[in-house]
Amino acid sequence: MPYLVSLVVLAGMIFALVDIITRDQSLVKHMPKTVWLFVVILLPFLGTVLWFAIGREYPRREVSRPPQFAPWASEPAAPPVRAHEARSTEQQLADLEREIEEERLRAELARRRRELGDPA
Repeated sequence: MPYLVSLVVLAGMIFALVDIITRDQSLVKHMPKTVWLFVVILLPFLGTVLWFAIGREYPRREVSRPPQFAPWASEPAAPPVRAHEARSTEQQLADLEREIEEERLRAELARRRRELGDPA
């Protein structure tokens, strides 16, 4: 039984050392990585516990809302935004004016062809 406890502490210490070495410095809290390495090596059990408790930065988790029991009581989902809807109003108006001008030019071209008797 004492061997099992020693083995668990040793495995935890090795896991903590590998985690400290591979972790980016920006994700280490309170002390530099080298100090954490010495703490874990000199105090295997306490250093490992301290490292995982206060020494490393854990990724933030999104807090989920509780489930809604009445689907009609929840807020309606926003419709998906398509790529052409992401344009500003000014851009949409400019595109519309450009289309109107192109259609006017096509009509003028068709009218002149009819006047000249061009079948194309």
